[in-house]
Amino acid sequence: MAKKKSQKSLDKWTKQKWRTASGKNSTQGGKATGEVYAPAKTIAKLKGTAAGRKKLAAANKKKRAATKKGKQHAKHGIHKGKKRSSTKKKK
Repeated sequence: MAKKKSQKSLDKWTKQKWRTASGKNSTQGGKATGEVYAPAKTIAKLKGTAAGRKKLAAANKKKRAATKKGKQHAKHGIHKGKKRSSTKKKK
């Protein structure tokens, strides 16, 4: 049986190695860092330039502030400009 578009998207997402910049746990445990999660390729690209490191630091700051306020998600801008599939059904 052929996979649906949503199943293919999930397969692609799970093949990406999502992690934090430090490689440590972001939200759980006593040593949680509060960092943003992103694909390893994105993290490597950001860490490769001074501007990228600055952007990553700003994103982590926003993530930690949102977490402190009890928010699960933070608008940190790391994924800005990426294509996202909409969960709303089109008519």
